[in-house]
Amino acid sequence: KGAEALDILYFSPRLVEFITGNLGNGFIVLVNCMDWVKRRKISLVDQILTALALSRIGVLCLAFLNWWVSVLYPVQSRTGESLKRIYFAWTIINHFSIWLATSLCIFYFLKIAIFSNSIFLYLKWRIEKVVSVTLLISLFLLFLNIVLLNTYLDVWIERYKGNRTFHYSSRNPSVFSTLLLFTNTMFTFIPFTVSVTTFLLLIFSLWKHLKKMQHNARELRDISTTIHVKALKTVIAFLLLYTTYFLSFLVQVWSSEFLDKSLTVSFCQTAGIAFPSGHSYVLIVGNSKLKKACLSVLWWLRCRFKDVESPGP
Repeated sequence: KGAEALDILYFSPRLVEFITGNLGNGFIVLVNCMDWVKRRKISLVDQILTALALSRIGVLCLAFLNWWVSVLYPVQSRTGESLKRIYFAWTIINHFSIWLATSLCIFYFLKIAIFSNSIFLYLKWRIEKVVSVTLLISLFLLFLNIVLLNTYLDVWIERYKGNRTFHYSSRNPSVFSTLLLFTNTMFTFIPFTVSVTTFLLLIFSLWKHLKKMQHNARELRDISTTIHVKALKTVIAFLLLYTTYFLSFLVQVWSSEFLDKSLTVSFCQTAGIAFPSGHSYVLIVGNSKLKKACLSVLWWLRCRFKDVESPGP
């Protein structure tokens, strides 16, 4: 009974995150695709949002599937080939999810921030190229990550070739898990640093703007300030979720020797999944088109429920 209660404790929040995350990200994809079909063109920000939402759906589905398989087929899910497939799939999907989110931060920063620096202005007028180059650089980092991951896995499989399964109860696999988690943390730290940097620069831009506009018209100051503050609210919410996600990796590295049964690690994994799940709603609230579509859907649902509750005579 204790084990069943623990499984339910692990399962319930992940199921909620899986459902809510897919609803939020699926909504973003649906709205942007419908707008794309209607207008026959799609803006850069909508391209990033759609790709980001699709990658988030992939992350959530893979995390849920991995957990489900490990519960139903614990032995088969721990073979060398199974681990290889899981780690490769997770690394690739998670990489695109993180770097697309970082590209979105860069986009908003270049679009909203106000600097007279020639380099900034050069980048500002070439946002599409900046985003493209960022994603190309991320592909190189993905290649390095996969090479390191493949090396670790091959060495580990070769060392335990005589065994059919990996036993996480021993200490050596804990060291192996630590290596993999540390590698992922290291590659996650790069886009995390870029996102924090854009946030700090956006704050600096707002401070400079307020200082410059002190003696100007109040209305003009309020319009620009509102744009800055709205962007900062979105980025702050994003960074809070991103920080939780990043810290969950670090805690898992420190607690990896208890990887199989540790409540701390399970909590960190659940908290980490809150990033791709919860960030979709931050994006919906921060985007006027998505927010308007969401309010329309909620209003329609409210009217439908009212009709069901009070049928005509």
